[in-house]
Amino acid sequence: MRSLRRWSRAGFLLLLAGAACSKRTPAPKPVAAKAPADSYELRLGKGIYRHYCQTCHGETGAGDGFNAFNLDPRPRDLSDPAFQKKKSDLELADTIRRGGAGVGLSALMPPWGHTLSARQINEVILSVRALRKGSGPEPPAGASAGAPERPPGS
Repeated sequence: MRSLRRWSRAGFLLLLAGAACSKRTPAPKPVAAKAPADSYELRLGKGIYRHYCQTCHGETGAGDGFNAFNLDPRPRDLSDPAFQKKKSDLELADTIRRGGAGVGLSALMPPWGHTLSARQINEVILSVRALRKGSGPEPPAGASAGAPERPPGS
């Protein structure tokens, strides 16, 4: 009986030591917001956006989806360049995961954290970044978008 207890304690200690030494998987890192125009992740993100987000945010992200007119406040214009520049990928992921109420915004945006995986949320962020109005190359810092750059002194 004593040897059985001794072996069970030894087994428990080995199990505990093994668990303590095991590698933990790090939290998934957000996907870079600039993916190739036809990347697999972007196509997946567009499909997820179409299924979960388009009803309120609209096909182009302008906040004019089928349900948008029934909501007060109206959904955010995700294609607005100022919004796109202001929000980081982490902030977007947090909003998608926790919903509007979870981040101090409208409670009408549901939390998708239990529905979408971290990978799917990152793919949706790629899709949202692709909605940017006039999503051509960004002008260099300090240059105005509409006026050509003038050489100094002219």
